[in-house]
Amino acid sequence: MPNPLPRVALANLPTPLHRLPRLSEQLGVDLWIKRDDLTGLATGGNKTRKLEYLIADALEQGADCVITAGGPQSNHCRQTAAAAAQHGLGCHLVLGGEPQPPLGNLLLDHVLGATVHWTAKPNRNARMRSLADELTAAGQRPYVIPIGGSNAIGAVGYAAAFDELMGQATAAGMSFDRVLFPTSSGGTQAGLVLGAKRAAFAGRVTAISIDADPDDQEFLDEVAGIATAAAALLGTDQTIAAGDLDIEYCYLGGGYGVVGDLERNAIGVMGRTEGILLGPVYSGRGFGAMLDLVASGRIAPGERVLYWHTGDESALHAYADDVLS
Repeated sequence: MPNPLPRVALANLPTPLHRLPRLSEQLGVDLWIKRDDLTGLATGGNKTRKLEYLIADALEQGADCVITAGGPQSNHCRQTAAAAAQHGLGCHLVLGGEPQPPLGNLLLDHVLGATVHWTAKPNRNARMRSLADELTAAGQRPYVIPIGGSNAIGAVGYAAAFDELMGQATAAGMSFDRVLFPTSSGGTQAGLVLGAKRAAFAGRVTAISIDADPDDQEFLDEVAGIATAAAALLGTDQTIAAGDLDIEYCYLGGGYGVVGDLERNAIGVMGRTEGILLGPVYSGRGFGAMLDLVASGRIAPGERVLYWHTGDESALHAYADDVLS
């Protein structure tokens, strides 16, 4: 579908769509995977699609540096640092928590030239604002990207991604009963739900919550608002309501970034069966949830299911003890 927003090319698109034959046979479902772990920007991941539009907007506004925030092993921060480097922008990362050894994504942040600022996790948004003021006072032109790249501009990247998926499925002469993926800051989910609505997709679009709980109405309203605002940017009057969001909350485990049996098993099953790496925070939990939904019968035998790999395997090295325990 037409997309009027400025965009810079950062990702290797379209990402592959392929069947998982051995797992399909073992599980009794027709299981496919969308490989956004292969977008290609500094090991890849889903945030690259959002950054194509966010970096374009930063450049249009005359920014000379970007600021964003996340956790110490943030995939979004790593990809933002890479995107900024490609376009000659400074990059400032506000990370929540205490300083940590440079492992996994944090190591790559430094390799990619980002300046890291540590603060308490609840203070990240406030620190981004104060840092923007400091940089402006010093004569720089900062552009603030929200956590996860999750705003209307970023979500456009995943509305376009759903168009890409539908094109691939149509060319292959098939359709999916369900699309599953992990969600946290909500921008990917907002874009996919909007894309599905624009395409009149007949299947379910199911998000696996990584950290939000079912009582978090503010999160639901925020995701719906991002999707509706993204629709407006694309020149349509479609409205997404909180009730349009299908989210599984049963797989929060020990909390954000805590690897448990669900994640360990999923990482091992995917690696040993299909030779594909999953990450410890997002894709491991999301895929583990999908395995449980199949085992419990909530995904019915014979369903054609797409798992959207959002790509966080570069954090595996920082979780080695947890993954192997």
